[in-house]
Amino acid sequence: MAISYILLFILSFISISRFLVISKAGAESELVADLLTLQSQSESGVIHLNDRTVSKFITSTKTPRPYSLLIFFDAIPLHDKSDLRLPVLIHDFALVASSFIANHNGSNTKLFFCDLEFRESQSSFKLFDVNSLPNIYLVGPDAESLKDDTDQMEQSGFTRLTESLVEFIESRTQLTVGPIHHSPIISKKQMVLIIGFLLIWSPFAARKIFAGETMFHNPRIWLSGAIFVYFFSVSGAMHIIIRKMPMFLMDREDPNKLIFFYQGTGVQLGLEGFMVGFLYTIVGLLLAVVTHVLVYVKDLKTKRIGMLFSIFVSFWAVKQVIFLDNWKTRYAIHGFWPSRWN
Repeated sequence: MAISYILLFILSFISISRFLVISKAGAESELVADLLTLQSQSESGVIHLNDRTVSKFITSTKTPRPYSLLIFFDAIPLHDKSDLRLPVLIHDFALVASSFIANHNGSNTKLFFCDLEFRESQSSFKLFDVNSLPNIYLVGPDAESLKDDTDQMEQSGFTRLTESLVEFIESRTQLTVGPIHHSPIISKKQMVLIIGFLLIWSPFAARKIFAGETMFHNPRIWLSGAIFVYFFSVSGAMHIIIRKMPMFLMDREDPNKLIFFYQGTGVQLGLEGFMVGFLYTIVGLLLAVVTHVLVYVKDLKTKRIGMLFSIFVSFWAVKQVIFLDNWKTRYAIHGFWPSRWN
């Protein structure tokens, strides 16, 4: 009789355990289904959260959760502050989200991209202890305390968010993001209009070219273009455009102070690059003056003064560039004289 009771107890315990496991699995699959529904309703795939949904998908859900949430913290009233670049960062975040979903054919159920807006979710901001923007947090499956158990993206990564976000995701979640699908600059309809305009305009352009009446037959245009290309190359403008670097940053310790030169490799602010490009352009123009103008000056005194001025200013400009490079990279460039070498 006792054995029967024991067997009945064991069978009941197994049944209850199996029921709890099935119930938990059902609840988890329901949460994932809700997240997939919200993701499909968003154009970019970024799920908009608020205090209620944060409670539903994070704080009220037992760990380990079957998913991770990557949350971008936003504040609409701060969109007009150019130093924060929130609209640009939101666009880059959505670009990574849509690319991740497209690369996984929409079947991913382990990582979801979300955003939180301050006015709607002040309680959630307090739970994460977010008191400055921009900010991105990764809530992993085992995170219980949103303040201590979550991974925060470093502020230096926001200068080139797309690449930094991909590295952050792949290093923290062990998931592969895949290629980023940038939207084309010119749509197909715009391309058709441009081709049609070129076909109509081409006979008139050909007549101007053969008659030598275009702006490209003016040597001043070519000279100005050469100087512009030189400045564009030595200032790192292409790097600034591709990486979407800001012109300057606001000092977080002193909001009234602006940062024009950022110490550290991998980051180049816009005005910093333009300043270096300006110094290099001065050197290039002085070299052009020496080789194309001073050689035709007959007065020896004027020629010497011009040479000394060009050497002095070029030496000063190059010295400033070397000083900035030493300050940014901590890499010392030794002097020319052998006695100064280490």
